[in-house]
Amino acid sequence: MMWYILIVGILLPQSFAHPGFFTSIGQMTDLIHTEKDLVTSLKDYIKAEEDKLEQIKKWAEKLDRLTSTATKDPEGFVGHPVNAFKLMKRLNTEWSELENLVLKDMSDGFISNLTIQRQYFPNDEDQVGAAKALLRLQDTYNLDTDTISKGNLPGVKHKSFLTVEDCFELGKVAYTEADYYHTELWMEQALRQLDDGEVSTIDKVSVLDYLSYAVYQQGDLDKALLLTKKLLELDPEHQRANGNLKYFEYIMAKEKDANKSASDDQSDQKTTLKKKGAAVDYLPERQKYEMLCRGEGIKMTPRRQKKLFCRYHDGNRNPKFILAPAKQEDEWDKPRIIRFHDIISDAEIEIVKDLAKPRLRRATISNPITGDLETVHYRISKSAWLSGYENPVVSRINMRIQDLTGLDVSTAEELQVANYGVGGQYEPHFDFARKDEPDAFKELGTGNRIATWLFYMSDVSAGGATVFPEVGASVWPKKGTAVFWYNLFASGEGDYSTRHAACPVLVGNKWVSNKWLHERGQELPFFSCTLMCLICTFPVLTFQSLQLT
Repeated sequence: MMWYILIVGILLPQSFAHPGFFTSIGQMTDLIHTEKDLVTSLKDYIKAEEDKLEQIKKWAEKLDRLTSTATKDPEGFVGHPVNAFKLMKRLNTEWSELENLVLKDMSDGFISNLTIQRQYFPNDEDQVGAAKALLRLQDTYNLDTDTISKGNLPGVKHKSFLTVEDCFELGKVAYTEADYYHTELWMEQALRQLDDGEVSTIDKVSVLDYLSYAVYQQGDLDKALLLTKKLLELDPEHQRANGNLKYFEYIMAKEKDANKSASDDQSDQKTTLKKKGAAVDYLPERQKYEMLCRGEGIKMTPRRQKKLFCRYHDGNRNPKFILAPAKQEDEWDKPRIIRFHDIISDAEIEIVKDLAKPRLRRATISNPITGDLETVHYRISKSAWLSGYENPVVSRINMRIQDLTGLDVSTAEELQVANYGVGGQYEPHFDFARKDEPDAFKELGTGNRIATWLFYMSDVSAGGATVFPEVGASVWPKKGTAVFWYNLFASGEGDYSTRHAACPVLVGNKWVSNKWLHERGQELPFFSCTLMCLICTFPVLTFQSLQLT
């Protein structure tokens, strides 16, 4: 059961009271509405303060006229009995009422509303996560800081700019992570915007302080010294900069002496070391993966392309598809990746999304050693699981997968729905369990994951492709379609060419749902027949005859 709290006309789902907002566009849209309601509440508070000041102003104007008259002839004024009475009344009663009005706190309603809603706000972890997502997008899509700062991203509908404060914050997040490469890039961007005259609460001294140290950490001592001197021109008493200056000069003198003793020809050699690029991590195919995400993948030869076709597929003479066969398109040959067009309706998509939204949680992976579910930095999305028993639409979708693949879905995992937010991704991975993970699906008792079915439930403005780095394939999201591939060979051995990834979403919102089908239940004769049908023989039609777009 889902509980709601009603606060000044704002309906807030209690399930949102957990971190990780940046990983889901669906939940960030709720924050937009929350912020809009807070602005309305703030404007109500401002109006209440203005009304209060207007009352005080009117009272002051009235008393100003009265006292101006009275002070001209004080004795004559109070000699009038009515004036004497009203003076006593004003000082004894009305000034107390005015005091109460002045002391009245008009912010109580707004502060109370804000305090209650704050529990649903993003936290520091969310802010850092969103910053890291921007840095990840910067690397994956080869974006320079100026492009991001000016909001010049492909497919954007609502252009937005980064201020000096924003750039400085991104640099600080990178600095905290000891990522001096990105620290340098974003501090330099902040400095450029300050040099261009942007008004900011951040001064050049603060930027240069971070920048000089980040440059030093990357080995560029000459530039670090130059930046430190520039900082001291602005603030000669800067304690850390003065200390760094002495240290940098000492190191440079020491290296110069060492070079001179080695060779007089190298006495004026620069001390700049090879600069570090983006951090090198565990991912061996990082460069290939990011190229595929940018659409710069391996181009299939014309000879191989000629073997890719579009066709109508009736699910091996399945009665449901004889009169209305499904549209198929070959996306890749090895491994065989097939796309089904118009395979899930917009109405079905909305029902699936509505069912999933209240349950969305940060996606996890199964630790191959412990078997425990855990969040990891290379899988950034929110997911939910839907059972066919809870809604006829989910059941119908499951049966559609079974009818078109010939694979028994009774041993498959539940339908997993995922929403990728800012920079949402799932780096290269296998869906099947490798030989060194014999207990990966032991609890399920259904064997290994034999195949993957993936629905695309939204179009994506930029980014978000499904890529296969081992073979160079890129499959781009298209709402209403699904892709299907086998993870195992007929022998039961894993097909390592199916290693794949979900590229970061650059602009837009990505919704997908997938079904992992397992080995158990696929032993019947129709399995081998269907397998051969999917891989080998289909009546061939052209794109033009199918009119696929």
